[in-house]
Amino acid sequence: EGLIEFYDSFKDMFEFFCKNTTIHGTIRLVCSDSNKMKTAFWTLLLLASFGMLYWQFALMFSQYWAYPVVLTMSMHSEPKMFPAITICNLDPYRFELVSEHLVQLDRMAEESIAFLYGINTTASLFHMNEKNIHMRDLSSTGNLSRSSFKLSQNFSLLRTTELNNKTGKRQSRVGFRLCNATGGNCFYKTYSSGMDAILEWYRFHYMNIMSQLPVIINISDHEEQIEDMVYSCQYDGEPCRPSDYVHFHHPVFGSCYTFNSKGTDSFWTATKPGIPYGLSLILRAEQKDHIPLLSTVAGVKVMIHNHNQTPFLEHEGFDIRPGIATTIGIQQDEVNRLGGNYGKCTTDGSDVNVKLLYNNSYTLQACLHSCFQHIMVRKCGCGYYYYPLPPGAEYCNYNKQPAWGHCFYQLYNRLRNHHLNCFDQCPKPCRESLYKVSAGTAKWPSAKSQDWVRQALRHQNGYNSTSNRLDIAKVTIFYKQLYYQSVNESPLLSDNLLLSSMGSQWSLWFGSSVLSVVEMFELLIDTLVLSLLFCYQRVWSRKTLEVARTPSIPNMSLTLENYRVVQE
Repeated sequence: EGLIEFYDSFKDMFEFFCKNTTIHGTIRLVCSDSNKMKTAFWTLLLLASFGMLYWQFALMFSQYWAYPVVLTMSMHSEPKMFPAITICNLDPYRFELVSEHLVQLDRMAEESIAFLYGINTTASLFHMNEKNIHMRDLSSTGNLSRSSFKLSQNFSLLRTTELNNKTGKRQSRVGFRLCNATGGNCFYKTYSSGMDAILEWYRFHYMNIMSQLPVIINISDHEEQIEDMVYSCQYDGEPCRPSDYVHFHHPVFGSCYTFNSKGTDSFWTATKPGIPYGLSLILRAEQKDHIPLLSTVAGVKVMIHNHNQTPFLEHEGFDIRPGIATTIGIQQDEVNRLGGNYGKCTTDGSDVNVKLLYNNSYTLQACLHSCFQHIMVRKCGCGYYYYPLPPGAEYCNYNKQPAWGHCFYQLYNRLRNHHLNCFDQCPKPCRESLYKVSAGTAKWPSAKSQDWVRQALRHQNGYNSTSNRLDIAKVTIFYKQLYYQSVNESPLLSDNLLLSSMGSQWSLWFGSSVLSVVEMFELLIDTLVLSLLFCYQRVWSRKTLEVARTPSIPNMSLTLENYRVVQE
């Protein structure tokens, strides 16, 4: 009795609740009991209010469990590290090991161009006498390669006509034919542009030739140094140091250098914005035409990216034109994603199901390339030459895998159309830095200054070109502003906001507070306890009534003899 307040009936309990609760409108249910119409009206009104309240609650919880996010933008201004800069000379090496096959491929390309367009390109495109890159300790492998590998004649360039679905007209296309291992399933890899078709056809054969090279090639002993490509390098008015760059070779974009690749040296800390405080480079931009059909662009490939990140130049790089001074202003944006229930992202790639084949930090492109390479090795039996190999795999070679081209192009089309699960397995990084780029160009050196500029370069760097301003380029990369924009994801409905919205709805429909909810729980508990008490009372009274109605039985004592008499 000290814990539970007893009522004589449910009606007394309900009247007490309606007269003393803080919920608005409930007192109308009992104060106007003599007027049945008002009682019915307020009953319907309270029920409708309850219905609207919980309908709003359902909408809020459905939105909350959808985990929507809102983007908040903030500006930060502080000294920061200069990004990593990768430059490539678009001049890939002709390795001595495969030089004979590359010469044969150039002749095949010459014949194909003559067949398609009737143009003799021997003197204008191909330079058979360029010096080759000789790798030490590979002579036995080279002899084996020359004796075993043969260029296939089964992928000749052809001109076809196809029906355009949009215009309904037939149009001419150029491409080559690819078949599976049995030859029963074939298709044409065609392009509307003959130039694109020739470049893709050349790259397809080029990958088969380059697969003869060892997976790991040390080119650090090659005589080419950074001075052969970079005539001048300054950052923030100070000359660059040998420790500021790393060298690597790209099979398409040639000799490449990455400045500030690690981002840990305080020398590269940006303290001021503007052109004088950026990275200034004077570059050799001539093309020796080692492999001319890999790229029809002359100049320098440049990419601005994050530290410890693999530069994917084919996706994000841009070209610098020879004979031009290019100024590139950059501005950094930082994106922070929530992850978890609010979106799929990864902090460092450790929770991704794809095993990365790159040794640098996680990026979406690195994951997609690794995922595709794993599928390629599993489906086609060999790896794509431009991507790293998984352990135990080998690069594709149509002498060993004649149908790998058919398998590769079909898989790549499925990846491009998002039909492979790589985009599902590769989330975006939870934290990512993006660089907005704006560029301006001008002729450099000018007609009046080119003589003394060439003399200065000749005196300092051994520059001996006689071309008219078409073999050098100047690039300046700088921060336009030191402030950066941070874009952060935050929950649209947090726990606090959800409770606040629920309280607002409760107050709107009933004009009450959290204590009113406690009163309703109290009413529920009192109803439950009173129901139990009434049930117990009914059961107990029924048992008492049955005992009262039981007839009395007289005491009888029968001896054995009397029992026998009765029995007889």
